[in-house]
Amino acid sequence: MIIREKAIKYGDNVDTDVIIPARYLNTTDDRELASHCFEGLDKDFKEKVNERKIIVAGNNFGCGSSREHAPVSIKASGVKAIIASSFARIFFRNAINIGLLVIASIEASNLIQDGDELEINLSSGKIKDITKDKIFEVNPLPEFIQGIIRSGGYVKFTKENIRK
Repeated sequence: MIIREKAIKYGDNVDTDVIIPARYLNTTDDRELASHCFEGLDKDFKEKVNERKIIVAGNNFGCGSSREHAPVSIKASGVKAIIASSFARIFFRNAINIGLLVIASIEASNLIQDGDELEINLSSGKIKDITKDKIFEVNPLPEFIQGIIRSGGYVKFTKENIRK
């Protein structure tokens, strides 16, 4: 699986309250959640995500409460992957469960800039910053996790494998 998109860059400690404010947690409608994604952090996110679909951030992305609404709102916005120096553990797992690719890389997080064009090769564990002609090597996710991402989430992955 290869993803080729441009980056939206954020800093450290992007918490679930700025990803999706608590006042919107009374809905499970993905489109409604997407319409409020990052509104407390980046008023231009809805426009940016039309042309840039990889979020790059610093340390502790997804910290705060354990709400699954946060990765759901990001994925429903059209984001295909998040690269960060580190992730809050529950956010990381929630993202995998809904089929949102998350990659931890300190080097990539530090060097990739807003607007850089990136290519992520999920199988080889390579992130290429096409803009800078730089390759970042990361540990590829286990095949099982890659299967969940390719299927679009754990529930879909399970249904596909039950049929087999």
